[in-house]
Amino acid sequence: MRFDTKIAIVVREDLATWQKLNVTAFLSSAIAATVDDIIGAPYEDATGNTYLPMIRQPVLIYAASQTSLTQVHQRALTRNFPTAVYIEDMFTTTHDEANRATVHAVPADDLPLVGLAIYGPRNPIDKTVKGLSLHP
Repeated sequence: MRFDTKIAIVVREDLATWQKLNVTAFLSSAIAATVDDIIGAPYEDATGNTYLPMIRQPVLIYAASQTSLTQVHQRALTRNFPTAVYIEDMFTTTHDEANRATVHAVPADDLPLVGLAIYGPRNPIDKTVKGLSLHP
């Protein structure tokens, strides 16, 4: 199935594995929480056990250098895509309010980005992440 929209998560390539997973999980939650109709139906196994619903379409994960991540961030803001950010300082906080405070304290051009998520029409999202490779 081909979707008209795309979810792209860009993660800084030099992070530790646990950090990449953590960043991806948090950024995915931002898309799930804010995009209408992005969540599918609950799952059920053949025994009748039910499971929570998930995002209804693929989430593509890209690896990027700090420079490329900053470029994608600038493109996403310029194109007004719904964007979630994860900055380096958030690794040292323990709750949402502190996370938001760390982002609020830094101007957009100076954010120490380690990841971001964007959602929008397929072709413009492709142009926004152009030049990046899918995470290995």
